[in-house]
Amino acid sequence: MWAKRLMWILWPAFLAACAMEMLVFAFVDPSEIQWNGAAPAWSRQAFYTLSFFVFWLVISGASALTCLLGMGPAEINGWEKDATALRDPAPALD
Repeated sequence: MWAKRLMWILWPAFLAACAMEMLVFAFVDPSEIQWNGAAPAWSRQAFYTLSFFVFWLVISGASALTCLLGMGPAEINGWEKDATALRDPAPALD
């Protein structure tokens, strides 16, 4: 189940990071970026690669938080088996 949830988090975050990277690629020129009054000594490819991974990390964090908030207390605390037993009790014997 955790592998499925990990894909629920990482795949949409990857797609969103791709969309954000397209916007950065279209509108930001790394040679014009200034950091403390000087241009960073990164190549264009390094700048775009780093920005993609930063976007992916931030969006993955937001997706993970959304996934966590969507879980019930029984799932978070590992009470899934106990919760199903409480929900569907065995019929009482007469």
